[in-house]
Amino acid sequence: MKLFRVKRIWHYRFQLDGKRVQRSTHETNQRRAEVVANKAWRAVCESTRPSGAKTLKELGKEWMTHHELIVSHAYLRSMDQLLRLHLYGLAPLRLDELTTPRVEAAMLMHRSTHAQSSTNGWLRLLKVLARWAVRRHLIAGVPWEIRTVRIQKKPRPILPLSVTTAWLDAVDVYSIRSRAAAVAVRLMFGLGLRESETITARWEWIDWERCTYTPGCTKGREAVALPMPAWLVSYLAPLRKTGGLIVTNRRGCACCPGFTRRAMRSANVRCDVQGLTAHRLRGTFGTLLSEAGIPVQTVQRLMRHKDPLTTIGYLEVNVDLAVQAQQTIARRTGLAPTTD
Repeated sequence: MKLFRVKRIWHYRFQLDGKRVQRSTHETNQRRAEVVANKAWRAVCESTRPSGAKTLKELGKEWMTHHELIVSHAYLRSMDQLLRLHLYGLAPLRLDELTTPRVEAAMLMHRSTHAQSSTNGWLRLLKVLARWAVRRHLIAGVPWEIRTVRIQKKPRPILPLSVTTAWLDAVDVYSIRSRAAAVAVRLMFGLGLRESETITARWEWIDWERCTYTPGCTKGREAVALPMPAWLVSYLAPLRKTGGLIVTNRRGCACCPGFTRRAMRSANVRCDVQGLTAHRLRGTFGTLLSEAGIPVQTVQRLMRHKDPLTTIGYLEVNVDLAVQAQQTIARRTGLAPTTD
């Protein structure tokens, strides 16, 4: 649906089943005009097709159009892959035909060709579409009932402090032709940036006097000033420019998503670090702050999470700190063995 203004009056235009509808809302306020336009859309839908007659593929295309400027690029990519590759025969079905047996059959097909851990993500994306249809009054409720799969949790890697310097040196060795990966890795480790945020990082967002960096293009659309550690300031100072992208490829252009993957894998092999990725480097940032005694509310702010539970999910347990605490408690209670 397109909403446009002719002089002061808002008009709407949409096309449904090859029929084009264009009318005036007789409103000068955009919000009230949107209400009128949406009501007209629903009226035409009800008159031309029964409730729930929209197919899942049609719903997915409309969802992509409406959310193009709202959700992150990564989320849009995930939804696009679902709609193009992973509907397993559900695409031509009407919304009221998405029964529990049919969705279960599609989920089993997905599990047969993908890792078990991706099944819940597939189901969540499908529920996002169904709940959006509910909010638009296309269906009364989610037409299936399927529980998420219980997945065995595995230990998640973080970068050990004992090999941090050697690991960063290994990244530098791999990035000898282009420093893009080396700079991006340090931004992720020192500031907790996402890889996508290093791609858009700009020199003018650094306050050199206050030693802070304020990312201007983020997943949650927030702008939080992040304190820059002294070692990161010293590393970036020789590269300092008045403006432009901080991380660029050899042609001086923005890097593609995943550009740090090979450099990090090479460093992992050299330093015997298992499975460290750009996402887990961000988790290392949060874990190290927590281990240093920073309250979780502050860590949440620096990682720019909306919910503290999201932050807690990033943090790993340091068993060594628990052992030290147990030893301290034992000494204070007199339960520690005496030494000569």
